Parts: sequence; C-alpha cells; structure tokens
Amino acid sequence: MDDFYTEQLIKKQTDTKDTLKKGGLIAVTVLSVFLAFITPVGIIMPIILIIVDVLVIQSLNVEYEYVFVNGDLDIDKIMNKSRRKRIFSVDADQMELLAPVGAVELMQYKKVKTYDYTSGTGNAQVYGLITSDKGEVKQILFEPNETIVEGFFVKAPRKVIRK
Repeated sequence: MDDFYTEQLIKKQTDTKDTLKKGGLIAVTVLSVFLAFITPVGIIMPIILIIVDVLVIQSLNVEYEYVFVNGDLDIDKIMNKSRRKRIFSVDADQMELLAPVGAVELMQYKKVKTYDYTSGTGNAQVYGLITSDKGEVKQILFEPNETIVEGFFVKAPRKVIRK
C-alpha cells in the first residue's frame, strides 16, 4: 500500500479586525448595562448581549487543519477547539497550480477570488493553490508542510512549483 497521508494544524493569530470586533461587542454590552438602569425592560438587553459576546469571542478562536490523503487536500476550520467545519476540498487532478506566494507563475492569478487559510503570522512559508471550481477560478492561501508539497508534487509534478 502506497497511501500518502499527513495532517497539519495551524492556529490563526488574532488580527486587528478580530480585536476591533471584540472591543466593539464589549463596548455595546457595557452601554446596554447603563441602559438597563434607565428602563425596566432594558435588563434583557445586557443578558442577550453577554451571550452574543461569549459566542462571537469563542468563534474568533480559530485553527485550520490541513489533511492530505493520496492527492486529496481537505481544509477544516476548527472554532474554539470544539466545532469543526469543512471549508475547502480539492483533488490534485482539479488543481491548476501550487506555488509559493510571490512566485512568478502566480502573477497571472492576481485578480481571482482569494481565500486565506493561513495563521497570519507572516513568518511561515505561504503557498497559493489555484483551482477551478464550477467554472470559478479560486486561489487558496495556506501553509503546507514539506510533506503536503511533496505529495502534490508526486501526484501532479507539472503543476507544482517548489521553493
């Protein structure tokens, strides 16, 4: 059996957008507490907002899991280490190109829709995977380890640019 299997877990770092969301939600919740003192019905609003705050803040704790099995790549989004959602899946045969970000071969795909499934740290090697799904060309940014890159290279050597 020549099964090719690897998995990789990437934790997404909190960025400015996530911090602003958290700050905005907390500010609105604090304002609603003051509103509760003004109107008797206003007591329900802070309770609802606290529940929303907890759910949203938990959903901002994100990890991406890359699973590569015999030419199939699945990317799952794990929220708060408890909920998992499959967000992307591709077979090496459907892939048009896999190259490091900044490679000349990716320049022609600058205007396609891009999905970012990276940690956002900036110090990892990010690859762009170009695929066509139902006539729509997409670019997937992710941080594969060497085993995933080699697995794609074994399945489709002409479509993979290695660094």
